[in-house]
Amino acid sequence: MKAIISGYGRMGHMVEQKLKEHGIELALASEDICATPKELAKECVCIDFTTPDAFKANYKFIAANFKAAVIGTTGWNDIQKEVIAEFEKQGTPMIYASNFSLGVNALFAAVEKTAKILKGHGYTPHISETHHIHKLDAPSGTAKSLGTLVENALGIKPDIEAFREGEVPGIHTVEFKSGVDKLTFTHEAFSREGLAEGAVVAAEMTEGLKGVHEFKDLIIC
Repeated sequence: MKAIISGYGRMGHMVEQKLKEHGIELALASEDICATPKELAKECVCIDFTTPDAFKANYKFIAANFKAAVIGTTGWNDIQKEVIAEFEKQGTPMIYASNFSLGVNALFAAVEKTAKILKGHGYTPHISETHHIHKLDAPSGTAKSLGTLVENALGIKPDIEAFREGEVPGIHTVEFKSGVDKLTFTHEAFSREGLAEGAVVAAEMTEGLKGVHEFKDLIIC
């Protein structure tokens, strides 16, 4: 397997390290993915950690030219249907996630199961998230995903609070509170390493995969 990293910032460098650990060849790391030679692109999985605007400008090229794609960029929910349709039209496998951390995806599963159990029993949900001051979107894509899970399972749309502080990698907390008790689920990332690890795991999963999939649906039974 070969991979090309789209977006060579802090996340891109961390993905590069994880590719080495998994024995996957890094063919290219680029800030301009659309400049990738098409002959090379068709042999590679594109791992994208850019910005919402960059991904919106680049996704058609990625879909048309790469062997497969792993999309870790968030903030493109407004064109999600168009993106999925483009990858399906091109026949290019894609795995996307609001958060590729395996721990966060375990949180998704726990929160969804809990919300289903508590439905109709007087619980009010609340979500908060804290990230570093450089993060462009607020609330985070992960918080929005948690909100959707809770709303669908509990039948109540939760309030979401977003905080930006220093260099915090990411903290997400989901609370279910009633008149008799409170349940709290928290995931705290110590670094971005978990995101990079999950993205490389997803890249490995594209082998033989067809269609467009959300990461959590592939790893949660």
